Amino acid sequence: MIQNIVDKIKYGTTRSSEWPKVRKTHLESNPACAICGSLKKVEVHHKKPFHLAPELELEPSNLVTLCEGKEFSSIICHLTFGHLGNYQDENTMIDETVEAMRKVFEGKEK
Repeated sequence: MIQNIVDKIKYGTTRSSEWPKVRKTHLESNPACAICGSLKKVEVHHKKPFHLAPELELEPSNLVTLCEGKEFSSIICHLTFGHLGNYQDENTMIDETVEAMRKVFEGKEK
């Protein structure tokens, strides 16, 4: 109930009652950060932000798992790459960013 009020104020709309189920299903299939591979502090990021496209809230193709902090570095993939350093911003090239940065992180682990 409180979360619905917060969402209404923050986004101008409330989240679907199906969101927790969709989020859980996504994380079961995609448990690691799509960029760095971390399994810690992961979030389900909406490629097209919920407040801009609430109709895509439950669309699996609009979701990507990003972490809130990598265990081996200080990079926060969700903030840095998902929101370009500002949670108010949208990375319109998130798919390309994920692909490019995953290669960078894979190279560092070798």
